[in-house]
Amino acid sequence: MKEIIFAAQHDSKIKTLPRCGFSTCSEKALAMKSTFFLFALVLAAFATHAETVGDVSTTFRWVGANNKIVVDVFDDPKVTGVSCYLSHAKTGGVKGSLGIAEDTSDASVACRQVGPISFNGTFPREEEVFSERSSFLFKHVRVVRMADKKRNTLVYLVYSDRVIEGSPKNSVTAVPVPADQPLPVK
Repeated sequence: MKEIIFAAQHDSKIKTLPRCGFSTCSEKALAMKSTFFLFALVLAAFATHAETVGDVSTTFRWVGANNKIVVDVFDDPKVTGVSCYLSHAKTGGVKGSLGIAEDTSDASVACRQVGPISFNGTFPREEEVFSERSSFLFKHVRVVRMADKKRNTLVYLVYSDRVIEGSPKNSVTAVPVPADQPLPVK
């Protein structure tokens, strides 16, 4: 390993540091891991999490889990009083059990008012409110909230996307908001 030699102004001794610039390269690796962990923790804090309501098996598999349709529920992070129920396919078998299978693009969403509606600040006309991985690397099921100001209604769209090519399969639902509560769209 090449080393860098430098002399500190306040110290007449010459110090030798590894090429990475830290006292040891393992300190640099630890600093990078800590930064990555902190970044992942911040992302997790802002992510919307879904609770699984239930599931039904659709195909029996001899080895590994069965194929299923899973129903999850999540609350809109910026609209208190609205919950969305999302049904989507989960591939079973060995690949599904290991988490490396690609789920189909079939998904449906139904959002309902479950309490008094209130808004947590303003929001854009379109905003992703939920995302879940549906393949090992590149595919996601996403739910986007759209604001229909003319009808004072929140519209939720579920679709599947992939880095190269998404799917046209989608589902939509709407939640009317009382007329005395205008949508706080930016």
